[in-house]
Amino acid sequence: MSPSELPSPAATTAPLSLLQYRSFLWLWCTRTTTTAAFHMQGVAVGWQLYEMTGSPIDLGIVGFIQFLPLVVFNLVVGQVTDRYDRRAILRNCQIIKVTMVGLLALGTAMGWLTREWMFALLLVASTARAFEMPSMQALIPSIVPVTLLPRAIAAAATAQQTAIISGPAIGGLLYLLGPVTVYATCAIIYAVAAVLVSLIQLINDKQDKRPITLESVFAGFSFIWNRKVLFGVMSLDLFVVLVGGITALLPIFAKDILQTGPWGLGLLRSAPAVGALTASVVLARWSIEAKAGKILFLSVAAFGISTAVFSLSTSLVLSLIALVGYGAADAISVVIRHSMVQTRTPTDMLGRVITVNSMFTGSSGSLGEFRAGMMAAWLGAVPAALFGGIGAIAVVLIWMRLFPEIGRIDKLNVEEKR
Repeated sequence: MSPSELPSPAATTAPLSLLQYRSFLWLWCTRTTTTAAFHMQGVAVGWQLYEMTGSPIDLGIVGFIQFLPLVVFNLVVGQVTDRYDRRAILRNCQIIKVTMVGLLALGTAMGWLTREWMFALLLVASTARAFEMPSMQALIPSIVPVTLLPRAIAAAATAQQTAIISGPAIGGLLYLLGPVTVYATCAIIYAVAAVLVSLIQLINDKQDKRPITLESVFAGFSFIWNRKVLFGVMSLDLFVVLVGGITALLPIFAKDILQTGPWGLGLLRSAPAVGALTASVVLARWSIEAKAGKILFLSVAAFGISTAVFSLSTSLVLSLIALVGYGAADAISVVIRHSMVQTRTPTDMLGRVITVNSMFTGSSGSLGEFRAGMMAAWLGAVPAALFGGIGAIAVVLIWMRLFPEIGRIDKLNVEEKR
């Protein structure tokens, strides 16, 4: 970071504007571009695969493929994230994704892309993403002071939600020109993201230089297990999204229930992000100052209610409204949970803790899609989605009894990291 970009000593004790931290802007742009491309790719893969096989189970398998690297490489990802330059990790991940999405385009254009090839390429790309997301999240405390961290997390969430809004919508429109167009565009975007990462400079770069031991390998799990609040909020997300995830079902709802085309699927994929972006913008401007634990439980309950409404809707308009509420509730939950994790974790082991958190969140989303796809194959898409909404509400009620200390949390910030 250049001298003019460095904050004054007072900047570390008093909240200032995030715009003062230029590297945060580069990270925001990086997250926006990569997430947009990922969701453009998701629309193309979902629609192309469903047209290719007509199988809800295959859509569920895509979710399982995205989950698998999070578990298999969890311990490796945590060590790599804490011991190496997180910017270099991000660059390498973009290069891998450029290659994989390029092969999706080439295979589609030349006619050799089968469901098996698609699964294989998605597995490699998902492995890169398993390294990418914890590194991106762990960079935030290294480029902004702790006083700005909750607002920075909320602002980072706006990047993600902006991308989730624009990515699926653009992907759905570009799909009208064919999947090759979508995949080629994604490859260009990943390449741009690799360049943006190179512009990021750090104000707080702590790496774990201690020898690797069995204790250090499992340090992230041990840290979370010994802090009941962190374990509670992570497991809450794990089980709520596991039973309440409906993303894998959107191609079925779009084509078979709401009778729309790829453009309709793009709107459905974007709708949760409209609500999430709105909530994230508000939280980036006005932090949650009190009753954070109660707000967390309420937001997760609203997530379940929105899922249930969507499952019973046969109107595109009502479905979009329900998904907007679904996304807003999820964004509030994400900001609260991530703020609790990052303000209560030492910087030099943040990668391992975030990797465990990413395994919780990523596995819940991916396994939730697998669960939804399997239930849709057995019972139909509507019962599968309705089960998700009711199940999410039930999980909230159970967690309020198991982890009452979460409900007693008032402020997101703590005086110092434990």
